[in-house]
Amino acid sequence: MSVNERIEEQLNGHQVLLYMKGTPYFPQCGFSSKVVQILQACETEFAYVNILDDSEIREGLKVYSNWPTFPQLYVNAELVGGADILIEMFDNGELKTLIDGVKPAE
Repeated sequence: MSVNERIEEQLNGHQVLLYMKGTPYFPQCGFSSKVVQILQACETEFAYVNILDDSEIREGLKVYSNWPTFPQLYVNAELVGGADILIEMFDNGELKTLIDGVKPAE
């Protein structure tokens, strides 16, 4: 399976997916930690991929998304953005509205 196929499988398997450094319980960078806090404040369930555990995903995702930094948040397999964008969206209420619009898993 190619790295793009692996990424697409991950994205299609989760409505809200965070590619981050570390885990929600032990973030390995301040930006990942902040995004986890934001998602928790939005009271949403989310899956995550620790990019530090998989260099192929880490490097492949930069090309796949055309976004060079982490964390990266995807909602319904669409890139929402990184920490700065998510902080802004959270502050103005857009992120909560977006996440609340996610249909529950069937």
